[in-house]
Amino acid sequence: MSVVEIIVIVVAGIFVGFINTLSGGGSVISLSLLILLGLPASIANGTNRISIFFQTFSSVSSFTRQKMFDSMKPVWLGIPATIGSVLGAIVAVDVNEKIIEAAMCVAMVMMLFFLFYKPDKWMKENPQVLKKPLRWWQFLIFFAVGFYGGFIQVGVGYFLLMSLMLGVGYDLVKANAVKNLIVFFYAIFALLVFILNGQVNYLYGLILSAGSIIGALIASYLAVKKGAGFIRAIILLSVILTILQVSGLVNFTEFFKKII
Repeated sequence: MSVVEIIVIVVAGIFVGFINTLSGGGSVISLSLLILLGLPASIANGTNRISIFFQTFSSVSSFTRQKMFDSMKPVWLGIPATIGSVLGAIVAVDVNEKIIEAAMCVAMVMMLFFLFYKPDKWMKENPQVLKKPLRWWQFLIFFAVGFYGGFIQVGVGYFLLMSLMLGVGYDLVKANAVKNLIVFFYAIFALLVFILNGQVNYLYGLILSAGSIIGALIASYLAVKKGAGFIRAIILLSVILTILQVSGLVNFTEFFKKII
């Protein structure tokens, strides 16, 4: 591995960690890069989970220091998400790219709708919903989101943010912190599934993680300091980037190929 490749992986990791911490879709960048470096799609998918684990560990540590977790709800929601992620990761051993692209498109369309349809209404905390005990349908939603996250990870942040705000009542800033905590919970187990199936490249994964940790720490600090408006802007940017990649208008693989 050349010095240029290492630098590109670390820098890409910084962007991925930053985008994933504040919204979702950053894995489009990391997966494109890992595939360009010669990893099969399934191994790139597994290798990316190392970065996801370290970036969420870093962001959750930062959010905890900033006192963003004040109840046990995130933990209870993390349980069905974790169970779903394990099942999703098992299915992902044989990835169907068409299904992945379809799921990503659905996530993008839904997120764009909520970004522009009365954002001031759904970005604010809903005390009436938030104070109520968790119901069975909420556990079912997070199981489904966890399954998708275990399956491919790309865009799961959008589904989690929508579920936490519309289904649980969190405001955008707190939902973003809880999102990272839930992803951290299930990332451990999803990564283990890929490890047991021999679909992880540790060298690439750890180098990518070095950058993603930096990006996650910066993003988690700015999320609390800058607030919902800043997070919304990053979500919009990441949604546009993901749509461009999925539609074929932009190809990150070709972009990295020119650099490396």
